[in-house]
Amino acid sequence: MIDEVVRSHSLVLGFLHRLLADVPEDWFARQPPGAVNHPAWVIGHLTSSCQAIGGEIGLPPWLDDDWQTRFGTGSTPTDRRHEYPTKAELLATLDDARQRVAARLRRLGESALGQPLPDERYREIFPTLGHAVLHILAAHSAVHVGQLTVWRRAVGLPPMADPFI
Repeated sequence: MIDEVVRSHSLVLGFLHRLLADVPEDWFARQPPGAVNHPAWVIGHLTSSCQAIGGEIGLPPWLDDDWQTRFGTGSTPTDRRHEYPTKAELLATLDDARQRVAARLRRLGESALGQPLPDERYREIFPTLGHAVLHILAAHSAVHVGQLTVWRRAVGLPPMADPFI
């Protein structure tokens, strides 16, 4: 199951890269009506989510505290572009996070996914590590990347024809 989850996460983030390839740097914090979660926040949030699930699978934190403040659960996107890293920095940090989590999952192995989720606060929702990993890397990531398809339309960019090409 690890290979499947890692591949799904990689496909979703590949779609994110294609969605944003033609988006100018200075548009990354635009908040048109009906599309509050802009690219800068979505990328930062997905990176923060990788660190969160990384902690559950035994990775030490690698992002600074300011990253959590700007992008963690409960943070609010702003239209102030200067408050966010550059497009290149955001994408590179997300790619690094994806690689860290994928490598750690492969080292852990399949049997680790059946262990109880270490964070007891979420164990009722995600009883095992596998439940949490699947949700964060596949479902949660796909939801936020889907928000970027709405955002593209709201800022006047054309939709992407096929998420996998």
